[in-house]
Amino acid sequence: MPAEPADGAAETAIETRGLEPVPDSERTGRVRELVPTWVAANISVLLLTMGAGLVIFNKLNIWQVLVVAVAAPVISYGIVGLISIAGKRGGAPGMALSRAVFGQRGNLFPGALIWVARWGWETINAVSGAYAVLTVLDLLFGVRSSTPLIAVTLVFFVGCTFVVSGLGINALRVCSTWSTYLFGAFSVLVLGYLLLTTDWSAVFGKPAGSSAMMIAGIGTIAAGGISWVPSGPDFTRYLPRTASSRGMVGATIGGAGVVVLPMVLMGAVMAVGTPDLATATDPVSFIGELLPTWIAVPYLLIALVGMLLINSMSMYSAGFTAQTLGIKVPRAWAVSVNAIISLVFGFLLMVVATSFFGSFISFLTLLAVAFSAWIGVFGVDMLRRTAYDGPALLDTTRTSAYWYKGGFAWQAMTAWGLALVVGLLFTEVDWFGGPLASTWIGENGLGWAAGIVTSAVLYAVLPRTAPVEPAASGEPELAGSLSN
Repeated sequence: MPAEPADGAAETAIETRGLEPVPDSERTGRVRELVPTWVAANISVLLLTMGAGLVIFNKLNIWQVLVVAVAAPVISYGIVGLISIAGKRGGAPGMALSRAVFGQRGNLFPGALIWVARWGWETINAVSGAYAVLTVLDLLFGVRSSTPLIAVTLVFFVGCTFVVSGLGINALRVCSTWSTYLFGAFSVLVLGYLLLTTDWSAVFGKPAGSSAMMIAGIGTIAAGGISWVPSGPDFTRYLPRTASSRGMVGATIGGAGVVVLPMVLMGAVMAVGTPDLATATDPVSFIGELLPTWIAVPYLLIALVGMLLINSMSMYSAGFTAQTLGIKVPRAWAVSVNAIISLVFGFLLMVVATSFFGSFISFLTLLAVAFSAWIGVFGVDMLRRTAYDGPALLDTTRTSAYWYKGGFAWQAMTAWGLALVVGLLFTEVDWFGGPLASTWIGENGLGWAAGIVTSAVLYAVLPRTAPVEPAASGEPELAGSLSN
């Protein structure tokens, strides 16, 4: 059955709540609802392409790919699950809670960077969705891609994304639940077909690659999960404060892992028989070439729904981020900004760019670095904080408990800024290379990890200026324990 609506106060389809903390009376969500949420966040054929890249570019064998496919979601979505505990504690979106860490003005800096980074993520997914539509049209009707058709499919995909994300968390949960069932069933069908048709001697006979390439592969696959970390609290703010923190982390890892593991492995298996898979300019049409039409068409249609949900979830969170930047419009209207940007950049990527996979991996790498500095600071703050002051989160004036000095928490800003620089120093992509990219950290693709560690350590050792904590009252504390 579909998950029950989390919003107990408003059983309508459209969610109207913005940045304000969710009151206890409306916190009727359940931890198990996180499983289909994070399944839906990973229903993307891009995981097949990334799995193929591990074999073709990283030169890994199937056993090394298995290690990557297990480790990447455990690491990345483990972090997502831990940070999402803040949503249970404060009942507000992640970037609104971030005001308590960076200050009302200070939060504008990481907030703006994260908002811009989401443009790229939404563009990549919009392009993948449009390619899925084009592939289905080609398989069923023989309609070939053209520039006008590309524009039409992009508008169709982004329009559907805008509608679902604008409806809010209830619509997302219902769609996530049913897409999880359908995608799981057809993935089993695809897996069965591969089991019967694959040259397994070639798969298992491939020599092992280097440890460095395996570690780098973990970072590449994990980057997708890292990009969801600031959004984690957005999907847990409707959970009651008594919800199990361990259960939240487990549900997040499990929901993501149950998709990432088989998809990456299937991509690696496909790559053995189709070595040009990871270098294709179109990351989707290969499915029509590898699978019979009766499997490929429904599988692509279900994957299309999955990619639509991924973008809807991203735009849902992006709407909150836009509001924290001071854009005085309802969340649904804030989503429209990202929708327009996805259209423009998506069209350019499909018509102008020559290498989708290279652009995608470069973007993922930089995305993880951009988010890592925020993760370290926010994570350490979670270990220290005992409460979130709801009214202070919404008060952007000097009277706010989170105004600090001039609107900035200088310790958080210092740790964030330096960690961002450190992460970039160790990072290399197609069109950018940091001066430390040739070191062990850089060669293993661990610039994002260096960013998290740097920001966490700096923020932990810098002297802390405590905000004015909320006064004690008869209301339950807006805090939680990792042991809950």
